[in-house]
Amino acid sequence: MALSYKARRRWSLVILLVGLPLYVIACVTVLNWLDRPPFWLELVVYVALGVVWALPFKFVFKGIGQPDPDAEE
Repeated sequence: MALSYKARRRWSLVILLVGLPLYVIACVTVLNWLDRPPFWLELVVYVALGVVWALPFKFVFKGIGQPDPDAEE
């Protein structure tokens, strides 16, 4: 079942405005529970987590910046 363009736009806003800050807080909290790792390892973990969050939502964000393909001109 494919989402409509409007639904994908709305879900992308929810993901960016609500989900992403919650994900950032969760990642920082988990890394703070661990003892402070070396800087390079901490940087690698943050970069990896920064890429991983978007992978499940790739289909939602795809084409959002383009005009509505179903809109009448």
